[in-house]
Amino acid sequence: MKRRDFITLLGGAAIAGPLTAHAQQPGMPVVGFLHPSSRDGYASRVPAFRQGLKDEGFIEGENVAIEYRWADNQIDRLPALATELVQRRVAVIATGGIPATLAAKAVTTTIPIVFLVGDDPVKLGLVTSLARPGGKLTGINFFAVELVAKRLELLRELVPAATRVAVLVNPANATATEVTLRDARAAARAMELQIQIFNVSTIREMDTAFATLASERPDGLFVANDGFFIDRRVQLVHLATRHAVPAIYQDRLFAEVGGLMSYGASIHDVYRQVGAYAGRILKGAKPVDLPVVQSSKFELVINASTARMLGLSVPPTLLSIADEVIE
Repeated sequence: MKRRDFITLLGGAAIAGPLTAHAQQPGMPVVGFLHPSSRDGYASRVPAFRQGLKDEGFIEGENVAIEYRWADNQIDRLPALATELVQRRVAVIATGGIPATLAAKAVTTTIPIVFLVGDDPVKLGLVTSLARPGGKLTGINFFAVELVAKRLELLRELVPAATRVAVLVNPANATATEVTLRDARAAARAMELQIQIFNVSTIREMDTAFATLASERPDGLFVANDGFFIDRRVQLVHLATRHAVPAIYQDRLFAEVGGLMSYGASIHDVYRQVGAYAGRILKGAKPVDLPVVQSSKFELVINASTARMLGLSVPPTLLSIADEVIE
């Protein structure tokens, strides 16, 4: 059931089919779409990106073509995929996540880039300021990393007796992992929580991590924002439920497949915004004149069925602020 937007912050894909070059008409602009994860894992996000383009008057196959490049969670493939898009002479590159954005930035200084990142793009060195990005980059910050402390607080509110929390991160996503762990450690100290870090970048490592969790019995699990985890969300949620560990995630996709709770930006909204910015650039706007957008719509999703399965009683205070409760 829909409740309300949880927090407001002030600030400045149907699945992708085969490459659309076959449908391209002479003179039709081409948008590059570069993502570190898999086509299957992000099938529900590409339509929002296309909708953003459509809002600006561009419809795929009619007056714009989109070249999709997916790294399938092999981060080291991103530079080569970004280079392919540059050689394709796309008009603009839309990137999902920090690794894809850094890869695109490294291979072109002339093609505009619209990024979607989960941390402060000024700190990441992508733009000089939010209001006036400078250079060829602009985009959206959806605060995946900056909401680490808030997610720990929500987990603690649901499991008030928690003293030990496991933290799952993907070391292959080095920049995001470094900042996530920094903020998680600081938040844990403030909340007097003990945290244990698990590095997971393969299915085998995921199984090993949960085998350790089964023996050590932490009070909760914090899953960092990462494309690999989203791609493997069904397996991850199954393991968390099987081992009866309350878990919180960044993306609502986890709660939709049985994850206990998620809190983060409306990803549909941010992908739509990336598409809209790409469309505006196709119409002649320059990245320097497009302020970095900071997410203002956030979603707390609670899976009440999973809570009951885990023997947890969701406090009325959490229910009252939840944007959606899955029964």
